[in-house]
Amino acid sequence: MTKHLSLLLISLLIISCQGNENNGDDLSPGNRKSPIAITSVKNNGTYIKVVYGQPYRNGRDIFGDLVPYGEVWRTGANEATEITITETILVGEEAVQAGTYSLFSIPGENEWTIILNSTLGQWGAFDYNQDTDYKRIIFPVKSIEDPVESFSISFSDVNLNRTIMSLKWDTVQVDIPIRFY
Repeated sequence: MTKHLSLLLISLLIISCQGNENNGDDLSPGNRKSPIAITSVKNNGTYIKVVYGQPYRNGRDIFGDLVPYGEVWRTGANEATEITITETILVGEEAVQAGTYSLFSIPGENEWTIILNSTLGQWGAFDYNQDTDYKRIIFPVKSIEDPVESFSISFSDVNLNRTIMSLKWDTVQVDIPIRFY
């Protein structure tokens, strides 16, 4: 009886270990379906860096479907996007102090609310808490003709102490004007 019980326990252990295999869903950076991307810009002594997951369109309808309108989105994939700013800047008309923030957004058909949140290390927007928002700033949406396959965040070249941080995916572009002090 003990031998049979031992075999049963060993079988259950093997089955439970097999159930814990990652089956390709390993979330380590080298195995993600949405790779990590980094973009940055520097002007004089001020540096801005954005780290985000870069999801792909893959034939899906994005805004209003995969990414619902009116709901908080991580602004990328995987972990919440993070933006680091080394000196105070002007984002739109709002002064933003140096620091690292989670960058969320609320997409809409005509405008997006860009959210800088003080809670770092979040996975997606699942534990997002509006009470820890640092700033919310609204920007208009532009339609673009040629669909963008992979979500991207980029900065324009600095001109007269100004840059534009552009968010692009599918047929949507949101430009966020930034001014360095």
